[in-house]
Amino acid sequence: MYPTVSRLFEDAVQTHKDRIALRMPVPKERRSERGAQFVLNEVSYVRLAEMVGRLAAALKELGVGRGDRVALASKPRTAWATSFFAILRCGATVVPLDPELLKGEIERILVEAQVKGVIASGSKMDDLVAIREAGSLGDAFLVSMDRSKDENVHFLDALLLGKNPLPLIDVAPSDLAVLMYTSGTTGNAKGAMLTHANIASNTLAAQKVVELRSDDRFLSIVPWNHIYGLTMTLVCPLVTGAAATYTPVDRNLTEVMRRAKPTILLGVPKLFNVLYGRITESIEKSAIKHVIFHLSPTLMGRLIRHKLFGNQFRFFASGGAPLNPTTAAGFRHLGLGILEGYGLTETSPLLTMCEAFNDQPGMKTIEDVEIRIDHPDDTGVGEVVARGPGVMAGYYNNPAATAEVLEADGWFHTGDLGSYKNGRLVLCGRAKNVIVLDTGKNVYPEEIEWELAIIPSIEEVMVYEGERQGVPSVYAKIYPNWTFLKAQGVKDPAAALEIIWEAVKEKCENLAMFKRIKYKEALTLVEEPFQKSVKLDIKRHLYKPES
Repeated sequence: MYPTVSRLFEDAVQTHKDRIALRMPVPKERRSERGAQFVLNEVSYVRLAEMVGRLAAALKELGVGRGDRVALASKPRTAWATSFFAILRCGATVVPLDPELLKGEIERILVEAQVKGVIASGSKMDDLVAIREAGSLGDAFLVSMDRSKDENVHFLDALLLGKNPLPLIDVAPSDLAVLMYTSGTTGNAKGAMLTHANIASNTLAAQKVVELRSDDRFLSIVPWNHIYGLTMTLVCPLVTGAAATYTPVDRNLTEVMRRAKPTILLGVPKLFNVLYGRITESIEKSAIKHVIFHLSPTLMGRLIRHKLFGNQFRFFASGGAPLNPTTAAGFRHLGLGILEGYGLTETSPLLTMCEAFNDQPGMKTIEDVEIRIDHPDDTGVGEVVARGPGVMAGYYNNPAATAEVLEADGWFHTGDLGSYKNGRLVLCGRAKNVIVLDTGKNVYPEEIEWELAIIPSIEEVMVYEGERQGVPSVYAKIYPNWTFLKAQGVKDPAAALEIIWEAVKEKCENLAMFKRIKYKEALTLVEEPFQKSVKLDIKRHLYKPES
């Protein structure tokens, strides 16, 4: 039986009391209070535990108890980590929200999850207050991580004052720890129910695979509302005795790297693609570097490691989307190791991982994970199906969706295609419609189609993954509503495209930035209605772009 996440954290605090747990850039909202443009704040394990206990006591006074759900909406910061462990300490469930979601998207999730309250950054408070005033949240409380002028919004720092830390509420490993939503804008939003055992098992397995140490220093650009970011870059280091640092990819990234002195840099493929591109460009532009690289690539790698990260640096870790093989091979050629993991929100997330200097195709399963391939073709490629302690308990209040992916004996259908030979999984593509951007963000075509389908000038729409400048992008094929358009005097396809594009831009304003169709070139008008199945679903495979 696996321990709870709360117990793992408690044990780490007792063992590593005075070690640094978090090194976090202070949010812009508070930098003026510190009198500096950039501040990297350090928090010890014992200090973090004290704040967690005090906030848990405050949350209990607000009515939070075992089994309740409390949402978190913010970019990573000390208050996020404090709130996460405080909610768990109460015996409640955390509902992480992407802070980039718009008001309507947030409202749908909060209503679906029936939250007891929301803890969020000040930048989200106007939306949350409006949602509450509309009656959608009932009597749910709001807590701001920043000062608020609204007297009905609690200030997180004020809640900590005068509180005695709440003793750890006893929960079972099978109790829900996190309700992680994989979809947010349609009526069929799905919340993956992840138990304490799910996340604890994934954390402990990752520690063994990566050989984590208490003196490791994690630096991550992956937000904690993403399951990869939450499990691998927050929970994992903080139950190991290591230090965790999050930073956005901005002009302070180099400064954060210099101050945090990471041993492990975790990110999505986009970060490593950009980093490798800059390294190769720098080598090509310098005659000296060019000579060193060709005489001794590993010497060049050591010089790069020393300059960018320090000699303590161990390796990169990529997840959230497929890593470009050229990038991985390039780093390894320089003697810079890079791990790549595969998994899903529904598997907490890790299922498989490759070695830092992997020279074989595919990835090995982590501890206690089983893989099988369903309906393989002649080459052995079929759907990847997995079973293990990290597989979710199901989708919240959605037994139909759960039954579609989760068998009674625990096998989870990933919707991804691959082969499994000699204990190694080789992924070949995605069977699902989901578009995985190189930032690690998931875009669900149905969400965008739901928004665009109500445009009068559009009869039918199919959203899919296209490619722009070598990276995945959101594209759409559209069959125009010619009856409507001709009534407006529009008969020419070029004119129709201009009208539809303007309408698409307007509708996309209802979606988070990463979900939007951003270029007119991403739209294609089709001459005939889409071919459909008996269930009237578009036969998407007939309209995928040629590879």
